[in-house]
Amino acid sequence: MFDLDKWQEILGTMQKNKLRTFLTAFGVFWGIFMLVLLLGAGKGLENGVYNRFGSGAKNSIFVWSGKTAVAHKGMKPGREIKLTNEDLNAINHEVSNLNKIAPRNRVMGEYTINYKKQNGSYQVFGAEPAFMEMNGERAHRGRLLNELDEKEKRKVVVIGEQAATVLFGEQNPIGEYVNIRGMYFKVVGTFKMGGNNGARREERAYIPFSTLQSTFNQPNQVQMMVLTAQNGVPAKEVEDKLKSLLGQRHKFAADDEMAIGVENTEAEFQKVMGLFSGIRAFVWIVGIGTLIAGIVGVSNIMLIIVKERTREIGVRKALGATPFSIVSLILQESVVITAFSGYMGLLAGTGLLALLEYAMVSSGAEMPFFANPEVDLSVALSATIVLVISGAIAGLMPALKAANIKPIEALRAD
Repeated sequence: MFDLDKWQEILGTMQKNKLRTFLTAFGVFWGIFMLVLLLGAGKGLENGVYNRFGSGAKNSIFVWSGKTAVAHKGMKPGREIKLTNEDLNAINHEVSNLNKIAPRNRVMGEYTINYKKQNGSYQVFGAEPAFMEMNGERAHRGRLLNELDEKEKRKVVVIGEQAATVLFGEQNPIGEYVNIRGMYFKVVGTFKMGGNNGARREERAYIPFSTLQSTFNQPNQVQMMVLTAQNGVPAKEVEDKLKSLLGQRHKFAADDEMAIGVENTEAEFQKVMGLFSGIRAFVWIVGIGTLIAGIVGVSNIMLIIVKERTREIGVRKALGATPFSIVSLILQESVVITAFSGYMGLLAGTGLLALLEYAMVSSGAEMPFFANPEVDLSVALSATIVLVISGAIAGLMPALKAANIKPIEALRAD
């Protein structure tokens, strides 16, 4: 039942001891504030590094041609391994737990892409639609390449936004034709890329893989391919099967690291995410330590309060106050201080993070390893509730001590 007199007495005590109340509240406020900031900064760092991986598949395996460095079955090292369309088919049919596979070639030599009087030197690749999906290119205007483009060997091109800006300026490039090494290709879309060197990678153009092979004299050549494993299957498992199969087909040793180039993005991704698990643990250790310091501060202050009010408590008991009323009075004061200051710390921490994110978005600033600082509100609220409960427990022992004081002893206290 709400006791107005008791609450007025609590507020009166807090006003009477402003400095003591402020220092106690500040300890709790600072603990929650720092915990929220640490969690937000850790998440911002994690988001920033995550974004560096771009929007491509996080379990992709890139494979490209190489030269043998190890003698194998009487064959000398230095042999060039040339991947072919047959290798693609073999991998597709014989490597189990494979999700997708797609090739990509590059038009070799120096050349420019021309649109009327505008031109620029950009790399032109031929790729199957799945390659762009796994590599992280995302349609910005128009569309990306599709299966019909590939099947019909269409002379269409998708260009990066950076290249489109140079060639077309403010004009919409969709439906226009560009000249690549003397041949005209219809622009069907533009793409954007995030992640590491995203803007640089938008200075590219993609035509269908089959079109490149037939038009630019690269029959049955595969310079690079990308593949992903099925969900739940480690990419390393597929990588090992792939190496074994290509080793058999092209006759190179299983331990020859130079015969083909392999980049397993899942291994790199897991390595970085493992690092962040350690950072998260560190943040929690620091945050919990700060909270404990706040709880200890509340406990000490409550002990002091009981000590200062011993005579007053003795008078109350002499006048008939019950132990419960004494305990509840002290506990409620403890809970009020921790709840209010903890809530203010939560508001200040989340407000500062929101302000920082707003400043970054409105200014367009991009920090290489920091993005979208945020905190899980359920975690922050849980921490605040734990702190309030801990504050109540911290005040319980002094309260019980006060309730057990005999009136005559309390009245004799200094």
